[in-house]
Amino acid sequence: MKRTVSLLLIITLFCSFNLQSHEKSISRNRENKTAKIDSTFTIEIGGIRQFIQIKTDDSTKPVLLFLAGGPGGSMMNSAHKYTKKLKDKFTIVQWDQRDAGKTLELNKSPVQPSVAQMEKDTYEVIEFILKKLKKEKIYLAGCSFGNILGFHIVEKHPEVLHAYLAMNPVVSQLESERLLLARLKEVYKNNEKALAELSSVKMPHETANDLFYVRKWLFVMDGNHAATKDGFKNFFFKWSKTWFPVMQELMDIDLPKTLTEVKCPVYFFLGKEDIQTSTAVAEKYFNAIKAPKKGLYLFERSRHSIQETEPEKFQKIIIEDILAKNTDEKI
Repeated sequence: MKRTVSLLLIITLFCSFNLQSHEKSISRNRENKTAKIDSTFTIEIGGIRQFIQIKTDDSTKPVLLFLAGGPGGSMMNSAHKYTKKLKDKFTIVQWDQRDAGKTLELNKSPVQPSVAQMEKDTYEVIEFILKKLKKEKIYLAGCSFGNILGFHIVEKHPEVLHAYLAMNPVVSQLESERLLLARLKEVYKNNEKALAELSSVKMPHETANDLFYVRKWLFVMDGNHAATKDGFKNFFFKWSKTWFPVMQELMDIDLPKTLTEVKCPVYFFLGKEDIQTSTAVAEKYFNAIKAPKKGLYLFERSRHSIQETEPEKFQKIIIEDILAKNTDEKI
């Protein structure tokens, strides 16, 4: 009887331990106080359940959190491409934002996503990571739209950052969109259909059609001819029901006017041929911004999403240059 009670007690305690997270595996080294973590967590952020993934073979390593682009994108499924070497030096954290990826699978946002709400979500996620991993600071990397959230943390909460990594950043998207539209009109000047659709585009974008025509012909120029098919159009307008209002908000954000000096190190990763988030616009901003430390890395073979097109170079820079210069933790 006593043995049965003890067994039931053990089972109860085990189940209770697992209520707060879905942990795949955790092994602890008592002497060094380290932990191997390969875990996913669903926690309440901004009034809904949101999905966070933490991977490390040693929880004492510095933390690197990625902020996905889109908006509405996820970086989890492709993370293995650009973290193979990073994981040797960092605890890698991925987060699917509201109405994106696995967070959307858990629950839809009860309110229309907005930049302000997602900025609040971002800080709550960072607070969770700091507490969970017993850290005072993290490294933060924003990809494309993710930089809107990332630069908000840089501006409002620099004390929680070792450094900020801006990957193909949204800096002044209205200016980028104007330059992009002009470039596309030049490229398609002899294509009657393309030129007619591009000529109908309003700046700033007034309807989802404006953004659709620009992205459609941008993707075709990049070799993705599926953008001319009904499948892409249907996908785009389904996406736009949630995210076009956020894209309109982006047109009002102009970091060169609102954020001219920061209190943490910042590093820009730019694709030389990126015209979606203009490299020229981002480089001009980099030259003007004041920061304790800053650096600019140009990726010669890339347009957008440099971490996937040149992953080896991307990781080497972070490990050999940025990490070595900015962390006060053991590498």
